[in-house]
Amino acid sequence: MDRKDAIDLAGATGLVVFATVLAFNQVVIKVTNAGFGPVFAAGLRSALALGVLGLWLVVRRKKVTGIRQTIWPGLLLGGLFTVEFIFLFIALDLTTVSRVSILFYSMPIWLAVIAHFTLPGETLSWRRTVGLALAMVGVIWTLFDPQSRQAGSLLGDVLALLSAFAWAGIALTVRLTRVSELVPEGQLFWQLSVSTVGLLVVAPLFGDLLREPIALHIAGLGFQAVFVASLGFLFWLRLMTIYPASDIAAFSFLSPVLAVGMGWLLLDDPVGPGFLGAMWLVAVGIVLINRRRKPAS
Repeated sequence: MDRKDAIDLAGATGLVVFATVLAFNQVVIKVTNAGFGPVFAAGLRSALALGVLGLWLVVRRKKVTGIRQTIWPGLLLGGLFTVEFIFLFIALDLTTVSRVSILFYSMPIWLAVIAHFTLPGETLSWRRTVGLALAMVGVIWTLFDPQSRQAGSLLGDVLALLSAFAWAGIALTVRLTRVSELVPEGQLFWQLSVSTVGLLVVAPLFGDLLREPIALHIAGLGFQAVFVASLGFLFWLRLMTIYPASDIAAFSFLSPVLAVGMGWLLLDDPVGPGFLGAMWLVAVGIVLINRRRKPAS
C-alpha cells in the first residue's frame, strides 16, 4: 500500500480498533493473573507470541535479515521489553486497571522530555510544553485521587510508572540504534525472544508460577499472544509504514480512556469525577505532545 500524507477512514478505523484491543488487554492481563503468576504469565505470552511470529514468517515466506548485525542493541531492546512487562504485569496484579492504564500510557510524557535532550528535531514547542504540563498534572492527580487510591496500591502505581519509563526506553532504542534498520518482524523477534528467556528464568523469583488456572485464564494468554504481542504489534507497525507517525501517535490517548472505562464496566474499578478529570488531562496532554505542525505547502 502507498504511503499517505494523512489518516483516512480506513486508518482511523484500524487505530480505533487497535486502541480498543490494547485497552481490553489490560483487563485480560488482570484476569489472567488470577490463574498464573504475573511474571510467568508474561513469559508464557512472549513464548506463544514468538511461535505466532514464526508461523507468520513461514506463511508469508518472509525472511528476517540483519539479526546478527544487531545483537547488542537487540539484546538491549529485548531487555527493556522484559523489564517493562515484569513491572506492568505485577502492577496489574497489585492495583486497578484504571490506575495502571493512566500511569502506563503516560509514556509519551517521559519520552517527550527525554527526546527534547537526546533527539534532533524533538525540541519541545510551546504547544507540546503545555501538553506536557497538563499530562503531568493529570498523572499526579491520578496518584493522589482518594477514591481510586483506596482500591489501588502504591507499589503497583510505582511499577506502572516504571513500566512506562521502560517503554520510553524501547522507543529511544529503536530510534538511536541499528535495530531501526530491521523490518518490524526483526524488531519484534528481539523483543519476544529475549523476553521469553528472561521472563521465564526470573518468574520463580516472584512467587508461585500457577494459581489454579482455568480455561478462562488460558484463553486470556492466547488472546494476548495472538491479538496483542504478535499480530497486533505487526498491524500497528504496518500502519506506521502507511501513515504519518505523528498522526498515528495522536490516537494514543484512546487506550487509557477506553481502559479506564473497561476497568469500571468489567471490573468495578472506582472511577469518580476527580479520576475522570485526571484522565482527561492526561489524554489532552498526550494529544498536544504528539501533535506536530504541518509543513507549509
